[in-house]
Amino acid sequence: MPVPDAPTLTYRFTIVAEVGEYLKLHQDAARMLELIPITGGTISGDLTGSVVPGGGDWCSTLADGSYEVEARYVFQTDDGALVDVVNTGILRHLGDQKGPPSEMGYFLTTPTFRTVAPDLQWLTRSLFLGKARTAPGATTIDIFEVSP
Repeated sequence: MPVPDAPTLTYRFTIVAEVGEYLKLHQDAARMLELIPITGGTISGDLTGSVVPGGGDWCSTLADGSYEVEARYVFQTDDGALVDVVNTGILRHLGDQKGPPSEMGYFLTTPTFRTVAPDLQWLTRSLFLGKARTAPGATTIDIFEVSP
C-alpha cells in the first residue's frame, strides 16, 4: 500500500502571549491544575496586532511531568478586528530528556479561531498547528495553516 501524501504547513503568524503569576487551582495524585493569566502580548506575521489582557491558560501538570494546556483569549488586529482563540496542546520532554518546561522539546497546540471580521474568515475555515515555546513571562506560538 502506498504511503499517502502528508498535509503541508504554511507559516501564518506568531502569537507572543505575556503571562502573569501562576494560580494553583487543584491538586490530586494524578495532576495539578493551574491558571496562568494572559496579561497581553503581540501578534506578528500575516496578521499584526495585540493580545487583549484577560485571557488564561488552564495548565494541568500530569504525574509523568508532562503538561496539558487549554488557553482561551482574544487578540485584536491592528485594523480593529477581534479574534477569539481556543488553543489546546501538549508539552513534554522528548525521549529521556529532563529539565524545566522551557527546555521541553515537544510543545504543540491546535488553535481554533472565531471572528466576525469578513477579511479573517480564512481563520475559521482552516485547521492550524501551533509550535510553541515558553520563557519567563511569555509563551510564543508560531501558527501554521494545514493544507491538504
